[in-house]
Amino acid sequence: MGVLKVIEILSSSDVSWEEATRKGVAEAAKTLKHIRSAYVQEQSAVVNDEGKVTLYRVNLKLSFEIK
Repeated sequence: MGVLKVIEILSSSDVSWEEATRKGVAEAAKTLKHIRSAYVQEQSAVVNDEGKVTLYRVNLKLSFEIK
């Protein structure tokens, strides 16, 4: 393994935290190559006036190899 860089990104989904994570990684992979890991640092949710979750949010740390 070479040198790794770590960046932090935010992602959201109206379905689940898992989907928010997948979407965040997929979007980052469009411009970042050699992604090695995704660490969910924080999760949060938006709740509407009726007490229902309307949005799932994740704060991700992605590590990728610098080649």
